[in-house]
Amino acid sequence: MCLNTITIAIILNLIPFFAESRTLGSDVQVLRAIKQSIDPVSITSSSFLHSWNFNTDPCESMGANFLGILCTIPQDNSSSRITVIDLEGDGYEGFLTPVVGNLTELTVLNLSNNKFRGPIPSSVSKLVKLTRLLLADNFFSGSLPPRITRLKKIGSLDLSRNRLSGSIPGELSGFRSLTLLGLSNNEFSGRIPNLAGLWQLNTLDLSSNQLYGTLPQLPQNLRTLLLGHNLLSGHISSIRRLENLRALDLSDNRFSGSIDHEILTLPELGRLNVSVNRFTTMEVIRFSDSATQLQVLDVHANRLHGRLPVTLVTYGSLTTVNLGSNLFSGRIPPEYGERLGRPWRNLFLDHNFLVGGLPPQFTNSAMRIRGSLAHNCLSCPASVQLCHGGQRAAAECVGGGRK
Repeated sequence: MCLNTITIAIILNLIPFFAESRTLGSDVQVLRAIKQSIDPVSITSSSFLHSWNFNTDPCESMGANFLGILCTIPQDNSSSRITVIDLEGDGYEGFLTPVVGNLTELTVLNLSNNKFRGPIPSSVSKLVKLTRLLLADNFFSGSLPPRITRLKKIGSLDLSRNRLSGSIPGELSGFRSLTLLGLSNNEFSGRIPNLAGLWQLNTLDLSSNQLYGTLPQLPQNLRTLLLGHNLLSGHISSIRRLENLRALDLSDNRFSGSIDHEILTLPELGRLNVSVNRFTTMEVIRFSDSATQLQVLDVHANRLHGRLPVTLVTYGSLTTVNLGSNLFSGRIPPEYGERLGRPWRNLFLDHNFLVGGLPPQFTNSAMRIRGSLAHNCLSCPASVQLCHGGQRAAAECVGGGRK
């Protein structure tokens, strides 16, 4: 009897500890609200939400219950809190409930690759401990929450491929911990604000919006800059200061002037796409350092004129060159033939005003090269695959390629 009494006393003393260490009630209510805001038809038996069984405690559940969440492990008698919600890629249809703002210990919210719609609730700005907010590939609409700039700890903010609109607030420059900012494939308009304050940012993707105006001041540490498919204009000489760039895409805008040699020779740049713009000149200086990183150069569909740049063959890492749909004239330099296949694997010179015969390497049937020489004024044998598509009519070639 005495032993049983002691055992019962120990158990009774432990009950408050376990009760208090359970998930905070308000956090559980938020999880309920999240599940209730999703169309049940879209919650398949293999999805994480299907495992949310509220007959068990979210933070104490083991095994297959409450997949997609992580919790704090309190060192005292305090309640556990939800710190991570990751429901990426399960195809859920519904809305993001405003009560999500009550998860004040949340550090990661990942709802990417679903079918959420409606606005991003303004209560998200209460999640001041968030380090990652990932809502890409959904149908969110409306503008950015007005107080989203309260999320000072945010490191990754990816809202790409939604239906968001309005302007990009300049206050985003206060996100001093931000390393990735993805707002591509939305309906944002207006000018790009000065983002130079984002000194840790290495990836900026604002492509496929309706942004206009000239380039603003940009963070010095950028490695990837994607601004394609907008309405941006002016010169791009300021890019030369971004010495850490590895990928640059300014395609399908209204940029004009010169593609400076300082941009072509940025020490880390591997991919450069400035196609479908209004550039008139490209400065290609001789590059003696064989360690240049530039592998892909795409300048097609501009207004570049004059002779093909011979010094391009000194860029030893190039594998893809697209100079098509410009106003280049004259003969194809024999040096281009020497680079064909070694290492140029993709060469597009189509839709220019090039004349004369081909360097002998172009007629080598064993050379496996992807590209085109069509729509020029060349003596281009039909047996050469790169010549498929034909040449311009003689009348087009008279005076063609002039500035």
